Formats: sequence, C-alpha cells, structure tokens
Amino acid sequence: MDSVWNVRLDGRGPVYLQMVKHIKTLILLKKLASGDRLPSRREAAAALEVNPNTVQKAYRLMEEEGFVRTDGNQGSVIYLDEALYARIEEELTRGLTADFVAEAKAAGLTFKHVIDLVSELWEG
Repeated sequence: MDSVWNVRLDGRGPVYLQMVKHIKTLILLKKLASGDRLPSRREAAAALEVNPNTVQKAYRLMEEEGFVRTDGNQGSVIYLDEALYARIEEELTRGLTADFVAEAKAAGLTFKHVIDLVSELWEG
C-alpha cells in the first residue's frame, strides 16, 4: 500500500492528527477496508518525511480508536466493523459540514441562499 501515505500535509494542526484523518478518509472512500495492512511506521515516516515519533503517535491513536490493530512483528492492519465504520463516517461528515457552515457564515451567506445553492448543485 505505497499510496496510503500519498497525502499532502499542511500547517493546519498537528501532523499526527492529519495522518489519522487521512486514513479515516481512505476508509470512508472505501480505499481501505478491514484486513488491509498499513505500511510500517518506518516506511510511513520516510514517505511523509516526518519524525518516526510523529508516526508512532498517529498509529497509537488509531489503535486507541479501535480501527487499527497491531500484532507485534505482523504489522498494523485496518480493523472495521459496522459500528466503527459508522463512527468514522459520522465524524468526517459532521466535520466537513461544520467547516462548510462556518465558512458560509463567515462569508455572510444566508441559510436560504446556502440551501438553494446546495439544492441546485446537488441536482446538477
């Protein structure tokens, strides 16, 4: 899975959180599924050109959240059940929507205008 870490990290927030969000996004897009292996921490650090401790922190968080399991020398594997997938889907879609609403409000758009635009674009 060389392409797993084909991501552009930005200056908006901690790198390890961006890594976790990237993996969740790949899960949501069905590009990663239960049983898929993640690159080793060393490979991830090299691919992203980040400190191995940052990668370790990201993998540890994914393990704590339950969607990555690591078994000693066997490496890290995606683990999903319906509840975990639903939680990731809710988290990402809620976050995306919250960001959109905040930007629309900051731009001075009205609720009606936004709903009309969303309706138009959704159908188009």
